[in-house]
Amino acid sequence: MLRCIQLAKNGLGTTYPNPLVGSVIVHNNIIIGEGWHYSAGLPHAEVNAINSVQDKSLLKNSTIYVNLEPCSHYGKTPPCADLIIASGIKKVVIGSLDPNPKVAGRGVQKLMDVGCDVRIGILEQACNELNKRFFTFHRKRRPFIVLKWGQTANGFMAPSKQNRNLEKKPVWITNEYSRQLVHKLRAQEQSILVGTTTVMHDNPSLTTRDWYGSSPTRVIIDRELLLPLDVSVFDKTVKTIVITEKIAENKHNLVFEIADFSEKIAQQICDILFRHSIQSVIIEGGSKTLQSFIDSNLWDEAHIYTGSATFEEGLKAPVIPSSNYSEEKLKHDLLQSFINKTI
Repeated sequence: MLRCIQLAKNGLGTTYPNPLVGSVIVHNNIIIGEGWHYSAGLPHAEVNAINSVQDKSLLKNSTIYVNLEPCSHYGKTPPCADLIIASGIKKVVIGSLDPNPKVAGRGVQKLMDVGCDVRIGILEQACNELNKRFFTFHRKRRPFIVLKWGQTANGFMAPSKQNRNLEKKPVWITNEYSRQLVHKLRAQEQSILVGTTTVMHDNPSLTTRDWYGSSPTRVIIDRELLLPLDVSVFDKTVKTIVITEKIAENKHNLVFEIADFSEKIAQQICDILFRHSIQSVIIEGGSKTLQSFIDSNLWDEAHIYTGSATFEEGLKAPVIPSSNYSEEKLKHDLLQSFINKTI
């Protein structure tokens, strides 16, 4: 099962909206086949594992391991449970059940109905952690939420307005190693959110320039539709969702969603992203946006990059109400990673 998890991680960032799945086939304690799910619309892990076995006659006396319950329904590909049955495999070991209502135990039942020996819950916690985005989306009906910001050694996110560079360029607080990790995070998560002020001051592109992988869906909070159309986030190269209270016409890769800013905005954002089938989001907005998610207890992880620079005054960074974190040195920077244990 550990090998299934290892294989599944190869698909991080490329399988959305599908989960991360790896599969291993064992005959007489020897691995004879393995595979993982590469991308939505392509064959699933079990299919790739079975296809990788050179001598198919061994399958009837083999065990297939998979970190997530084999699917039982027709989507873009046929049901994996049907293929396992057709291949003659009689022993199936599963890490965790699929929370997707289209599966949710039906794959296991289909296998058991034809006499397969099915074991469930092997390394279940590790398998659940692997698919934390997928599980959060289906169980809580919202995306997996990652808060992220950079701050100075004395706790400022940005300099004061009078000291901010008047050009539309970011004020770098952290070093190139931290920035590369941020781009890795963008490649792994499905979307990224910032507010109007961040776009106005920094004109970010929110792409994955310093890491291999797809750029995330951009989510922009622009209550009054104040942002000019020539900012980088509106270049239409990546799907962009604008959350606003104004009515606007959708364009190619540019979608406008109405929200009531007099109500709790964090929950509304979660509902909007759920409707767009977005399983994870990085909240990279300013202090006000980040604080709204913290106050609503709508966050799962937080990544705080602290640089060595200091500002005499400026915008104070939020404070995470958690003591459950790990630390990593990135040359002169410090990365603290928090996990929300209260949800």
